[in-house]
Amino acid sequence: MKKNILLVVLSVFIAIFAFGCGNTDNPKASFQKYIDAWNKKDYKTMYSVLNETSKKAISQKDFVAKYTNVYNGIEVNKLLITPNYPKSFKSDSNGNISIPFAVTMNTAAGQIKFNDTAYFKKETVKNSDAWSLTWSTKMIYPDLNTGDKLRIDKKYGKRGEIKASDGSELAQNGTIKSVGIVPGKLGTDSASGKSKIAQILNIDPTVIDKKLSASYVLPAMFIPIQNLSADDSNNLSALLKIPGVMIKDIPARVYPLKDKAALLTGYVQSISPEELKKYGGKGYSSDDVIGETGLEKIYEKQLKATDGAEIYIVNKEGKKLKTIAKTDPQNGKDLNLTIDSKIQSALYDQYGSDSGAAVAMQPKTGAVLALVSAPGYDPNDFVLGMSQDKWKSVENNPSKPLLNRFQTTFAPGSTFKPITAAIGLQTGTLDPNKDKNISGLKWQKDSSWGSYFITRDSAYTSPANLTNALVYSDNIYFAKTALDIGKDNFISGVKKFGIGETLPFEYGVTTSQLSSNNTLKNDVQLADSGYGQGQVLMNPIHLASIYTSFVNGGNIINPYVNADKGTASKIWKTNVFSQSIASTILGDLTQVVSNPSGTGFGAYMSNLPLAGKTGTAEIKASQDDKNGSENGWFVATNINNPKLLVLEMYENVKDKGGSHYVVPKVKDIFEHFGN
Repeated sequence: MKKNILLVVLSVFIAIFAFGCGNTDNPKASFQKYIDAWNKKDYKTMYSVLNETSKKAISQKDFVAKYTNVYNGIEVNKLLITPNYPKSFKSDSNGNISIPFAVTMNTAAGQIKFNDTAYFKKETVKNSDAWSLTWSTKMIYPDLNTGDKLRIDKKYGKRGEIKASDGSELAQNGTIKSVGIVPGKLGTDSASGKSKIAQILNIDPTVIDKKLSASYVLPAMFIPIQNLSADDSNNLSALLKIPGVMIKDIPARVYPLKDKAALLTGYVQSISPEELKKYGGKGYSSDDVIGETGLEKIYEKQLKATDGAEIYIVNKEGKKLKTIAKTDPQNGKDLNLTIDSKIQSALYDQYGSDSGAAVAMQPKTGAVLALVSAPGYDPNDFVLGMSQDKWKSVENNPSKPLLNRFQTTFAPGSTFKPITAAIGLQTGTLDPNKDKNISGLKWQKDSSWGSYFITRDSAYTSPANLTNALVYSDNIYFAKTALDIGKDNFISGVKKFGIGETLPFEYGVTTSQLSSNNTLKNDVQLADSGYGQGQVLMNPIHLASIYTSFVNGGNIINPYVNADKGTASKIWKTNVFSQSIASTILGDLTQVVSNPSGTGFGAYMSNLPLAGKTGTAEIKASQDDKNGSENGWFVATNINNPKLLVLEMYENVKDKGGSHYVVPKVKDIFEHFGN
């Protein structure tokens, strides 16, 4: 009986001992607590593991500050501490137990690795025994002695620039002006000076007071207030006349064409904490900028620079003792575009207060020469720093300057008619010479359409054949043509033009559609689709690419804007229709411009013959809607050795002459750039 009692007591003792050793009453548990906190950058918990001697040498506040400053300064991430626990712990003559460990960390200067040893000793604190760590600065880095400091010098890489075809910059690494105040030089009438500064910068004077009243501000310090563009000479000159104002050049992204290419280039901004977390481990730091929209975002990986850095140890006197890690900066790679900056600027300037989209391209190669969305915004404002009020004024602007119009889709109106003609000719359902015997300004298939009629702008005495239908832009002719083609043939026909398919273009665009589900529910929708109404929506770049097929024997060229990666004269859609059909439609589109009755006659030039098509798309809730708007289109290309194709679309042209408002604008581009 006594033997059994002894065994029970012994078992309980072993269990208690095991539990104690498995908790914190052993060096392994103490070091693991320290490591777990280290990985989390929980410096207060790390400090709690230190022994009393170490705590007397450094306060918790200084301990936390040291680790925070060092790790933030060298941008530590992906910290890994690997202990090498012995099979059994044996104390040395001083009662210390040693645990070797390895540290790996990623920093701004690359990866740092080192091996070290942690020393634990059992000590009694407040009547409790614990294994505590003997700490010194060497646990930050083995070569770091008391009084030494870690320093980092950064060498910044240059972001790749975005360049037009002539080498001029659309996005460049330039400088902006940092307007600041030296408080001690404001003079006796500082209130008046600050008021003048606020007025010129268009900011609230309290913004200046808040910055100058910060606890760290000293009289001789330069306190940045706001950034200005380097070409804002009038305001810069006025500011320099005010006592206490200082202006410094600081490196920044600059967009020379401003709003003219804003939706094309996009802009960069300082990387946000959320983005820094998202792209962790991909070479970004809190000092970086990142592409937020446009080509800056699409080609971020190519344009991004990688900064270099050197981390080293200095002694109390500031003498450099040892380099721990070093990486050289790497510049981003320039993005060379096919864009012609002169055509880009000229197209944008045409819009003035109007809104719309424009595309210019080489119809034989697919090289995109201009991509315009109007109105735009000045991307430099995002770099300079936009106030909340200014951002709201841009965001809430009824003209929608943030909307990328060449990226989205619109009802194409009559610019879709050549597509219908090509499908009809290819399927053999359209005889281009046959007179469809159309009379009057409205038509319906039969009484099953109820009160719905297809309408056209004018009647003509000439035969209602394909040539005249295109010259006069006859809606009824193309509605009847679509019905003759038939729903199934029409649906399969438009698919051959890539409608409903992603356009293979570097700048992602909205997919063109025949309808919301690329089907047709009835004959009315089929008829309306034949002349580019119904639910038909076309992306301007896609539509411009389709028009290249009329000068390329029925092949649709693949558009490209990256001059280094794009392939000239690459075909996207092969043999959409025959060479004979291409010649027929091109000849008719030439008549649209050269015939005095043609809707595009306003672009006629005897020395530069064009082929083109106008389009006035009605945007209204129903056929009876009198308050709807209209979008005007004109697409044209020169026909003798075609080198330029221009598409322009203007919104809200109902009271401006519809597509006739657009025709002379396209002509102007050909007059300046078509030869």
